[in-house]
Amino acid sequence: MTNRPSILVVYGGGGTEHEVSMISARYIIDTLRKDLSMNVSEVLIDHKGVWNYKNIDGGPELPCFLKPGKLLSIQTKDGAKDIPIDLAIPCIHGPPGETGDIQSHFSMYQLPYLGATPEASIICFNKVSTKLWLNALNIPNTPFVFLDSMNEKNLQLANTFFQQIGKRPEVFVKASSQGSSVGCYPATDLVELKTALTSAFEYSPYVLVEKRLYGRELEISVFEYQGKVHTSYPGEIVCPGKFYSYDEKYSSNSTTSTAIRASNLPDTVVEEMQTLARKAFLGLKIRHLSRIDFFLTDRQEIFVNEINTFPGLTPISMFPKMMEATGITFAAFLKDTIQRSLNR
Repeated sequence: MTNRPSILVVYGGGGTEHEVSMISARYIIDTLRKDLSMNVSEVLIDHKGVWNYKNIDGGPELPCFLKPGKLLSIQTKDGAKDIPIDLAIPCIHGPPGETGDIQSHFSMYQLPYLGATPEASIICFNKVSTKLWLNALNIPNTPFVFLDSMNEKNLQLANTFFQQIGKRPEVFVKASSQGSSVGCYPATDLVELKTALTSAFEYSPYVLVEKRLYGRELEISVFEYQGKVHTSYPGEIVCPGKFYSYDEKYSSNSTTSTAIRASNLPDTVVEEMQTLARKAFLGLKIRHLSRIDFFLTDRQEIFVNEINTFPGLTPISMFPKMMEATGITFAAFLKDTIQRSLNR
């Protein structure tokens, strides 16, 4: 890439994953500046939804907004200053980054951006619509029911599903549109189930009730590079506790361990997981990058758990590590994606 494109990295977002987004953004910004020597502008969306331009020289944050012509308008004390932008990277985990909102904003200004389109983002961020699409594509996923409100009829539906699981029923109750285990609760009896449903509905208008599966938690990085879709070897999450909570994912005191290359996996299982990951990526028309999470039961049954259209990119995140285990560096991926996006 001979010219140095002007890249806008937008992060924060004000949601439940605001701080994690900031850590991921730093990883991206450092890669763009150090490895690729690109011009980078930083914008932090604060908890009130205000866009703030971050001065690279350590000056004060300044209000800013996008305007037609692929321009970032920065409001200084001396008046507006416009900076040309070639491509945006919405590094926001959860709303409004993985929900399609900010992608629609970029599309309105005809600004190229990294990541999934608004439609794919909306589908994949909603756990209910994801499962309906996976079913339509004949991709096995965890058994479930979903509820659209907390009333007696739906409570009975959830209770019936719970009781039909078996001798020791356990479920996870999940708010439909949250990330990183926010609004997600385990339940092992009907009392816990009702409490979990009540809590989950505080986060989303739809709630998912999933059968808990015992087995291994595996992940695959799926990404585009040089015009082809690549799938990594499965990595593994080993969580000593019963629930891989938000704190367990990101706390410095986490007891969870990760393996970039899961051990003792039969070749047939690896091939099937990679096939399903690719099928989901293409079938849901995801773009550029995603992390697809799986369960592998003791009977060697494979189930898709979730799809992340903008996976974590913190120093401890699995996505970039699994990508680099394929022989493709994160810097090479960024350079290729930016170049191809700008050449469209």
